[in-house]
Amino acid sequence: MQQITINKASQNLSDLIEAALKGEEIIIMKDNQSAVKLTPVLPVKHRRQPGSAKGMVTMSDDFDEPLEDFQEYM
Repeated sequence: MQQITINKASQNLSDLIEAALKGEEIIIMKDNQSAVKLTPVLPVKHRRQPGSAKGMVTMSDDFDEPLEDFQEYM
C-alpha cells in the first residue's frame, strides 16, 4: 500500500494511475489522514436484454406430441 500527499499525487497522477491499474493500493492523504483510495474501475457487465433472441429460436409444430418410442408407456 502506497500513501501519498495530495500535492505529490497531483504531480505524479499518471504514474499512480498505472500503479493502481496493476493492482497496487494507492491512498491519497489530506491533512495527514486517508482521504481517497485509487482503485481501477471494473468493466461493466452487460445485462441480457429481454427479447434479444427474438426470431432466433424455433420450435417444431409437433413439439408437444408424444414420442413414438414411448407409445407403449401410454
